[in-house]
Amino acid sequence: MIELKNISVTFQQKKQEIQAVQDVSLTIDKGDIYGIVGYSGAGKSTLVRVINLLQRPTAGTVIINKENILTFSKKELRQQRKKIGMIFQHFNLMKERTIFSNIDFSLKYSGLSKSERRQKISHLLELVGLSEKRDAYPSQLSGGQKQRVAIARALANDPEILLCDEG
Repeated sequence: MIELKNISVTFQQKKQEIQAVQDVSLTIDKGDIYGIVGYSGAGKSTLVRVINLLQRPTAGTVIINKENILTFSKKELRQQRKKIGMIFQHFNLMKERTIFSNIDFSLKYSGLSKSERRQKISHLLELVGLSEKRDAYPSQLSGGQKQRVAIARALANDPEILLCDEG
């Protein structure tokens, strides 16, 4: 399902080259659960972001469901990303939107009717135990509650792949 071949990511920082990820290869089959562990600054988040091309690798190949997604057009990549849920390390919730609206935002192009989206969001909020917070804003939530909203949002499009970038 996910195959990374010889992935390297290099950043330029003040005339210095930083090797964030160096020659990583791995295969993750459907149903498998993996964790990437390492010290702070070891490149864990960078590697996770390579899987959905939020970070393009400097070298290597990213294969999802037997397709090299590095060759995808912007439109094809958008379609691929709909199949990948992402829980971000810092949640990436929109502070000016309610919890309900934050989850609804991820369903914007899902093709679901407003009624279907409302029903789905209500189910997701129930699933993560936040039904009573649907009209709250992120600033009104604890860190754990924000994390659960991020989980609900990541699950909203019924992804085939779920990536979690934990701090």
